[in-house]
Amino acid sequence: MTFQAFGRAAATASAALLVLALAACSADAPRATPMTSTPAQPAPSATGTVPGDLTPVHPVGEPVVIASGLQAPWSILRLPDGATLISERDTTRVRELLADGSLREAGTIEAAEPNGEGGLLGLAFLADEAAPGGAGWVYAYFSTATDNRIERMPLAGGPGSHTLGASTLVLDSIPRAGNHNGGRIAFGPDGLLYATAGDAGDTANAQNPNSLGGKILRLTPTGGVPNDNPFNTLVYSFGHRNPQGLAWDSRGQLWASEFGQNTWDELNRIVPGANYGWPHVEGQAGDAAYIDPQQQWPTDQASPSGITIVNDTIFMASLRGQRLWSIPVTGPSSTAAPTEWFVHDYGRLRDVVSGPAGTLWFVSNNTDGRGFPAAGDDRLFQVVIGPS
Repeated sequence: MTFQAFGRAAATASAALLVLALAACSADAPRATPMTSTPAQPAPSATGTVPGDLTPVHPVGEPVVIASGLQAPWSILRLPDGATLISERDTTRVRELLADGSLREAGTIEAAEPNGEGGLLGLAFLADEAAPGGAGWVYAYFSTATDNRIERMPLAGGPGSHTLGASTLVLDSIPRAGNHNGGRIAFGPDGLLYATAGDAGDTANAQNPNSLGGKILRLTPTGGVPNDNPFNTLVYSFGHRNPQGLAWDSRGQLWASEFGQNTWDELNRIVPGANYGWPHVEGQAGDAAYIDPQQQWPTDQASPSGITIVNDTIFMASLRGQRLWSIPVTGPSSTAAPTEWFVHDYGRLRDVVSGPAGTLWFVSNNTDGRGFPAAGDDRLFQVVIGPS
């Protein structure tokens, strides 16, 4: 595809922003349950939402520590059998959370080579009875000496004894550098794998249709190009600097968090084929050629990484901002004002996921070389959530 064709397709996608329809939902209001210290429920659905009423939710009470002693944790992966895996960027270990709050090694990504912001990053899971062992595949996004790539490994064993089998390449040649590696992966409601790829420190990558850098990618579980991708390539959206969060709301709408440069961090509503402006614009520029973020924050209040959506409330973990943000989704293309939680209470926050019924889990990231570790860092926290 030529650059001109790439731009024309993006302009068409941008126009489609004006014609999305609203799908209403109603049911009984959710109830928060007492805090527990161990995983107790199956993993949340791909959308991360609780079926039924979509009344916005927020933290209730104070978080409790359910695991400690993690080393630069990056991704929390809750499995359908109730187990939880956590990736560690610099050790390249995948650790399993046990019922007593301790951690064991489920596997190591031998090909990963940590450097700067690179290393073992995002994890995702695909249930597949045809996989060796009959459970499914654990996917890992990680940095090698030359690129970022995605591989998958069959999951073996049960809760408390999970192991990862031999890896198979899904996608390679994603640009890598000491920073801006992206790294979040997640399966969407459509059963396809999405990945955030940073510009790898080269701003030109973000607008280059021939580069995988500065993009959100969409691929089949084995790395192929879905036949309805906007450019007939793996590129789903472009013009990104360093996106690190992916989640879907109840309408199937994809949202992504993104690191800005010096001024604005972003929460973006992702439209297939759309251009999000980097490096030409940062934050809400009001330029019709690009998609403005739905929300923006000064970089000292956010530096956002992982996001999750519960009851159509986006929760966003913030690193430099050292806080958790909640942002209710109010329509197919709108959000309410953000609210901040736990400001500077636990240091840098890297990832957040839906926990056992009525809870939220998030992980600190103070041992990544940029934080100030406290005793027990890094830690996995659980907090009860409930309606406003």
